[in-house]
Amino acid sequence: MKKLQALQPFVAFACLGAALCLLGFGAAPLQAQTFPTKPVRIVVPAGPGSAVDTVVRDLVPGLTELLGQQVVVDNKPGANSAIGAREVARAPADGHTLLHGNVNNALNDLLSPNPCCKLGEALLPVTRMTATPLVMVVHPSVPANNLKEFLALAKSQPDRITQASGGNGSITHLLGEMMNYTAGIKLRDVPYKAIGAELPDLLAGHVMVAYLAPVVVAQHIKLGKLRALGMAGSKRVAIISEVPTMAEAGLSGVEASGWNGLFVPAGTPVSIINRIQADVAKVMQSPAYKAQAASVGSELGGESPQEFAAFIRAEMAKWGRLIKDANIKTE
Repeated sequence: MKKLQALQPFVAFACLGAALCLLGFGAAPLQAQTFPTKPVRIVVPAGPGSAVDTVVRDLVPGLTELLGQQVVVDNKPGANSAIGAREVARAPADGHTLLHGNVNNALNDLLSPNPCCKLGEALLPVTRMTATPLVMVVHPSVPANNLKEFLALAKSQPDRITQASGGNGSITHLLGEMMNYTAGIKLRDVPYKAIGAELPDLLAGHVMVAYLAPVVVAQHIKLGKLRALGMAGSKRVAIISEVPTMAEAGLSGVEASGWNGLFVPAGTPVSIINRIQADVAKVMQSPAYKAQAASVGSELGGESPQEFAAFIRAEMAKWGRLIKDANIKTE
């Protein structure tokens, strides 16, 4: 009897531990069932009306219906998408604040690493939204009708042809550096405050070359206001199907897409991440969303958090090699 009495505290502790384990196993599904309990905010690190902004706004009605709470878009542009990333990384890890991050956030981690908002560490991947290959366009005054003629011209005039970018460390800056390194040319970078901000100067002939989304330049190409030399993707894009890929035009190894996707603060329960991913993927499979993506030359994502994380690692490895090999610095 005394031995049984002595064992009672240990038995009670074991029972308590078992109960806590059971509660723990049941907590994840419960979190997903109760989420969300208030409006969900998606921070977009770009201005209203931008391509990145539009992708999210097209998502809002369907996602609001599936979540049962209003989804709101909060634009926080600046610092090559870093301002919005920092804000979300500091938000409560409960799934109610998301970042609509993009390729520039990954490039920030390579060029200007900030431990507050690294993708995969401070910010966890949920799912990719879209990926859009960039198209190389030149002003019609450039005496080159195709990529081979342009490369010959650039080699004969090093550092004289101006190449616009969305600022140091942006995807368009890195694509320009990839062109320089791969083709053995030297175009002079002219940085702008954001991707797309260079378009007026490009149309006016103040800069000669730029890399932009197909939907931004499609009409200008058709009207002869710009000349497209190559698509920086693995295949052609339907809305400008006449434009060859860089490889088809004679320069292999030059590919770059403006991709974007959703992220949550580190510590967000896996069950909530999976719930958001599933609902977002469901909205993106709707005929209306598919049609909208096709109309702007984008490919849809929607993959699992693990697949999106692997995609980001591959992107960072690719651009990391270029940064090292070409000795690219942004300071």
